[in-house]
Amino acid sequence: MSTTILIADDHRLFRDGLRTLFAARKDIRVVAETTDGAETISAAAELKPDIVIMDVSMPGLNGIEAARRILSRETATRIIMLSMHSDRHFITESLKAGAMGYLLKDCPFEEVLLAVRTVREGKIYLSRQISDTVIKDYIAITRSAPASVFRALSTREREVLQLLAEGRTTKETAARLHVSVKTIETHRKQIMDKLDIHSVAELTKYAIREGLTSLE
Repeated sequence: MSTTILIADDHRLFRDGLRTLFAARKDIRVVAETTDGAETISAAAELKPDIVIMDVSMPGLNGIEAARRILSRETATRIIMLSMHSDRHFITESLKAGAMGYLLKDCPFEEVLLAVRTVREGKIYLSRQISDTVIKDYIAITRSAPASVFRALSTREREVLQLLAEGRTTKETAARLHVSVKTIETHRKQIMDKLDIHSVAELTKYAIREGLTSLE
């Protein structure tokens, strides 16, 4: 029985390359490709793939938040995060969201296959370039670190913050989330109060630093 894969990445060349490589494997079947977090959540709910291979940085809704939401509904689906970042923050938050794998995008395809097999068996796979020493450091720092954006803000507040940080207006954000402009304004005020931040520019810097979005 083949392992079903959903590829979530906003770069077409990367998706095409990964799909082509998987096509040569009889034991793996790519069932869908998505380009943003919201689309990935919907596809995962509909198709229930064995594994979602997902970029950390995606427009609209980042991969970490998307992983959190997918796994709250699809307990049988497993997630492998892909990233250009080896920073401890991205890795720690991905694992806390429930991802069972974390790969750096410059890894060879053979390592992707190994990660798929490992995660399919219910085990965690971390890119070979991430040492055990660094992971232990991540855990130690996480235990003593102040609350990150993923704990300081609610799910909806994180979603609003990401959209605003990506340059969407209050009206555009309201339309995207199917709520009123007044609701978004209330969320924005609550976010600023919680974070003690007083401008959209500062919010944008905070969102990038915390891994909600990126400059890509």
